[in-house]
Amino acid sequence: MPKFVAFLRGINVGGHRKIPMTDLRRISAKVTGDPDVRSYIASGNIVFAAEGQANQLASGIADGIKADLGFEVPVLVLDDATLRDVLNDCPFPRDGGKLVHGYFCFADPVVDGAAVDALKTPTEAVAVIGRTVWLHAPDGIGRSKLAAKMERLIGVEATARNLNTVIKIVEMLDECHDTSRA
Repeated sequence: MPKFVAFLRGINVGGHRKIPMTDLRRISAKVTGDPDVRSYIASGNIVFAAEGQANQLASGIADGIKADLGFEVPVLVLDDATLRDVLNDCPFPRDGGKLVHGYFCFADPVVDGAAVDALKTPTEAVAVIGRTVWLHAPDGIGRSKLAAKMERLIGVEATARNLNTVIKIVEMLDECHDTSRA
């Protein structure tokens, strides 16, 4: 069965749009038909197997959250191969961990290059590859003026994950419905 990852945007941040992961897994299991939906950290990352198209699954999960919890959450679903391609195409070092962020865009990004250039430090770099905008901030994401404004500069709705998280989710896809795991 095809495997997918869903990224939810803006949950469990600052006390807003709180979704316990048990609720997210339950809602997602109902929508996807996968009783073994797995989540990773409370920022809204789930891995599952399902039949269907990514955009239909995203709409189903978003509708399920709205019906069950009463609020809207943007949901982006990528199939296994797409997420692997995104990771493989990352132009920055794999050991960049928390210093490399991928901004997963809900539509084709329209990056304001002049604003990016005005904000970035000499050590920072940005790369647009398909619907992912990568930011490498080797002096720290928390200290980066560019990182603080990145989503606005992308020009479309996006949800960010650091490279460590992307790598972990790909590992979870490897384990998804693996009959050898305990």
